[in-house]
Amino acid sequence: MVTITPIKPQITLEQFLQQDYIDEAPAYEYINKEVVRKPMPKTHHSRIQIKLASLIESVLEKKKQAVTFTELRCTFGSRSIVPDIVIINRQQIPLNEDGELDNNAIFFAPIWSIEILSPNQKPTKVIDNILFCLENGTKMGWLIDTDEKMIMVFQAEKALKIYRDEDILPIIDNLDLELTPSQIFSWLKL
Repeated sequence: MVTITPIKPQITLEQFLQQDYIDEAPAYEYINKEVVRKPMPKTHHSRIQIKLASLIESVLEKKKQAVTFTELRCTFGSRSIVPDIVIINRQQIPLNEDGELDNNAIFFAPIWSIEILSPNQKPTKVIDNILFCLENGTKMGWLIDTDEKMIMVFQAEKALKIYRDEDILPIIDNLDLELTPSQIFSWLKL
C-alpha cells in the first residue's frame, strides 16, 4: 500500500507579510517556509511577560539606550517571528517624520529575545527561533520554563546554560539589573 503525504502549499516570506491574518492574536510566524501560529498564552506566561517586560523597561528608560517591546514582529533573514519580549537598541528603532515610533514591524534581529514557554508548546521550536536570532545578531536569548522553574540562557559564542533558584541571570551589557529565577517565578504567587 502506498501512503501519500499531503503537500503543504508553501508561500514566500514576502507573500506571508502581505497576509491580513498574521497579526491576529495569537500571532502567526513564518519559520522554515511554513506558517505557524503561536499558542495562546495562559496565566503563567502572561504574568511573567508583563512583569519582566515592565521591569526591564523601567531600567532601560533611565539609560535611554534600548527599548522593550512585547509581541513585536521581527522579520529578518528568512523568518518573521514574534518573540514574547524583545529589547532593541534605541538608535535602530525606526521613527516617523514626527519623531514617533514607526508603527510597523522591525526588519532586523533584536539585541535580546525572551521567550516564555506556553503549555503544549514544543521547546525545540522555540529554541530554534532563539538560535536563529543569535545567528543573525541577537546578543542574548532566554527561554523561561514556568513548569520546570528554570531559565535557559543562550548567548552568542557561549555554551547554553540553565539557571535555577538563586542563580544570578546574565543580562545584556550596560543594564543595571540583577535577577534570579526565584524572583521571576515568585511573580506567579499573588
